[in-house]
Amino acid sequence: MIGAPQGTAPLWNAAEVEAVTGGHSTAPWQASGVSIDTRTINPGDLFIAIRGQRYDAHNFLEDAFAAGATAAMVSRIPQDHGGGHPLVIVDDTNVGLRKLAGAARKRTAAKVIAITGSVGKTSTKEAMAAALAPLGTVSASLGNLNNRWGVPLSVARMPADAEYGVFEVAMNHAGEITPLTRLVRPDIAIVTTVDAVHLEFFDSVEDIALAKAEIFYGLDPTGVAILNADNPYYPLLCDEARARGIANILSFGENERADVRLTGFHANGTSRITCNVMGTKMDFALALPGRHSAQNAMAVLAAVQALGGDLASAAEALGNMATPVGRGRRAMVRLASGGTATMIDDSYNASPASMRAAFRVLKETEPGDGGRRIAVLGDMAELGPGSARAHEELAQDLLAADVDLVLTTGANMMHLDDTLPRHIRGGHATRTEELVRLLEGVLRPGDVVLVKASHSQHLGQVVDALCAASDGEKTMANGG
Repeated sequence: MIGAPQGTAPLWNAAEVEAVTGGHSTAPWQASGVSIDTRTINPGDLFIAIRGQRYDAHNFLEDAFAAGATAAMVSRIPQDHGGGHPLVIVDDTNVGLRKLAGAARKRTAAKVIAITGSVGKTSTKEAMAAALAPLGTVSASLGNLNNRWGVPLSVARMPADAEYGVFEVAMNHAGEITPLTRLVRPDIAIVTTVDAVHLEFFDSVEDIALAKAEIFYGLDPTGVAILNADNPYYPLLCDEARARGIANILSFGENERADVRLTGFHANGTSRITCNVMGTKMDFALALPGRHSAQNAMAVLAAVQALGGDLASAAEALGNMATPVGRGRRAMVRLASGGTATMIDDSYNASPASMRAAFRVLKETEPGDGGRRIAVLGDMAELGPGSARAHEELAQDLLAADVDLVLTTGANMMHLDDTLPRHIRGGHATRTEELVRLLEGVLRPGDVVLVKASHSQHLGQVVDALCAASDGEKTMANGG
């Protein structure tokens, strides 16, 4: 039998998957994981050949087996398949993935938390997983696997003996969250915040709030909704939760009436926060940067409290967790002069709300001697007809954050560059490579550099250039 590494309990085997999907296996097998991407396969994975609008993973079946897949779920057998590896043949692999996820959810007794919101989903998910780790085994979404393929994949990866499941759920159109939350069936649903994102696909922010409220469709009436009391759409979300029969609603934030309240925040490289968790006063360090992260940590503690977990252990874990890549992680960059600069990598995604939060983090970070605060910014996506104005309006936020220099790229960021006072314009680049050269020309010891844009702008390349210097592969030139 082909299968999981020796000594590792299999996640799935041929008989189980046949029973769940109604498919047929060409040979016995067992798998230690599940994958839908040949680039991230681990040895022993079951590879599910998803057929999407642009790609058909059936065409990469041999790549999957070369990478170590133990079996593949397919709806057709490619002509170049040599027959040496087991296949699970089903009518539709997309349906097969969802059925596998449904079976994984049904067979576990884990307490499951689902997290959605306009911003802060991934970092809150990572914080939730970290806080629960001292309490038991946790199965959580990897990275930002939060869409119609990522959510079922994440749930299908949950072991039967997991004690907690933590899943991120996203959308950019109305109706997308409903089938996902019904698949996850959370015991606790968290909405981090509601803000003006995806306006290309919505008529108003209120419509976005209603789409986020779909998270309650999968929440059992005995479950808990955890909502941001500081957000203007808090009353609407409460009404939507109650309309689904959910009576147990916990609030978090800085609002005086919040059940879990942030009472103090101090940033100096790391964050120090004080809070009141339903009568329990706490003081602890938080590894994630920014007041917005401290606010979302209140949602995490509310969930731990609702689960009956140990708050002190959870708080300690929040101080020791790693910052997710592209979401505020810091690195020291060595310069040609021998000095260093600090990079804040927030390059994974961007919206007006998350831009403002990142600018506040930049303001909270003190430059070194002679250093400046520099923002390297790319376009914010999916903002619709108001996109140009949304980019222009960032100018006031940058000035309020005492930013000394702004470098931009992207068609929409040209509107910001035109709006900025001349003394803080660092240049506008049409390509990422040009942006890297601009930054190399101005960076000097003591600088603090924020890199932020929507993922489509690929500003991770700028981060890579800075990190390469930090790793010793290259040294950034430093300008005057």
